[in-house]
Amino acid sequence: MNFSNQLIKWYKQNKRDLPWRNTKNPYKIWLSEVILQQTRVTQGLSYYYKFIENFPTISDLANATEEEVLKLWQGLGYYSRARNLHFTAKHIAFNLNGTFPVSYNEILKLKGVGEYTAAAVSSFAYNQPFPVVDGNVFRVLTRIFGIETPIDSHEGKKTIYSLAHELIDSKRPLLFNQAIMEFGALQCVPKNPCCADCIFKLNCYAYINNVITSLPIKQNKTKQRFRYFNYLVFISEENTILLHKRIENDIWKNLYDFPLIETAEPIENIELLLTQSDFLQFKHQLHTLTFIKKSTPIKHILSHQKIMATFWRVHTSAISKIKKDYTEINLDDIENYPVPVLIENYITSFKELEKK
Repeated sequence: MNFSNQLIKWYKQNKRDLPWRNTKNPYKIWLSEVILQQTRVTQGLSYYYKFIENFPTISDLANATEEEVLKLWQGLGYYSRARNLHFTAKHIAFNLNGTFPVSYNEILKLKGVGEYTAAAVSSFAYNQPFPVVDGNVFRVLTRIFGIETPIDSHEGKKTIYSLAHELIDSKRPLLFNQAIMEFGALQCVPKNPCCADCIFKLNCYAYINNVITSLPIKQNKTKQRFRYFNYLVFISEENTILLHKRIENDIWKNLYDFPLIETAEPIENIELLLTQSDFLQFKHQLHTLTFIKKSTPIKHILSHQKIMATFWRVHTSAISKIKKDYTEINLDDIENYPVPVLIENYITSFKELEKK
């Protein structure tokens, strides 16, 4: 079979009209690729438009504050992508005279850019013959060519990359790369792929041998870590609250949340919670509390972690005594701060309750 010709022909007939496919601007292509890492097109599209509207050039992005970038990214997850995006934009704007690198190897040197993104930008912006290999491509190639080596092993990755280099149409790398990614996104999907009308079904190893659901193979399953978060939502008589900027090397770095106590197990009583935390001194001021309300635990699932979050809403006249490393703001101003989705959802539900 002529894999490349068949694939490109299919693509021309079935491709989606996506904005980053209608440009050769490396900044816009790079931005779209960063947004689409670990993100579906349907979710990432609105973020792409927001970023282009707010930062139409790489210099605009470079001159923004990190908080502005994180706020715009809010809800998309994997926030290190946004931090790396901002860092790299500043590097290009201030160290490379605003000129995006052209060669694959130079693009690969940029912070937050791996082999996949470097291949995507160099082929889509400059039509260079470097194959893109993402989850979609792994799935398509392992199924059609019957590759049973685990794709998360060194040997498996080496096999796939070698095959992708062999298959890429050197005269039409842009079309080939877009086509194979689109084929995996629309036709050869993870579950219930459209095998009946697949252009490769007569040659597809997985279809012929009825092992579609078995490929690709992974040797290491993701282990989830369980965590118990207890958020103390201190509210003053002046309707101010305390926010904490997460500067530690943990999830949601440089985003804001409420003062947090992480425990090894669920805690039912606020006195027990305060005695094992940095808020020990506040236990002696419990008489200042006018209202305490404990939320139902909320499950928040990340790729490698499962968080059970409980929000303790604490109305107090002593908020100034516990400011410590926290920022005191008016509750109405919280929308100006980048926060994790978990916090955003709580704030929305809290404000809705306040209106009633």
